[in-house]
Amino acid sequence: MNENFIRIKALEGELKLSHKKSDFGLTVSTKELVFQKPHANYYIRLEDIISITPFELPVGSKPMRIRRESAGASETVSMLSGMQHYRIYAKEATLHNRSGIFKLNTVQFILPVLSDLLHAISRYGGLDAVT
Repeated sequence: MNENFIRIKALEGELKLSHKKSDFGLTVSTKELVFQKPHANYYIRLEDIISITPFELPVGSKPMRIRRESAGASETVSMLSGMQHYRIYAKEATLHNRSGIFKLNTVQFILPVLSDLLHAISRYGGLDAVT
């Protein structure tokens, strides 16, 4: 586990699954999803998730690196090859970082999610698969 991860101090609901890699972590409880990366945790209540859809890079494209800069903050995300990625769209989330706690409105995350974590998110979040 990455030593720069911020410890999850309070988790709503009962812990169900947790998956940690060197550069990101996902934790699912009966009430929320926590996306961890070095120096930041994003808390998403399962009831606030609007949709989860598979995300695929266009054919022939290379793994990408995205950099976002706004209001004095920047975010860099790398796509990991070999793992299925999903676009998680939620009406709000809460960011915990070393500068404080911030409420985020209408957020999207593209994350690698293992199938057991995806099933737990859908089960406890009351989401149904649409084909």
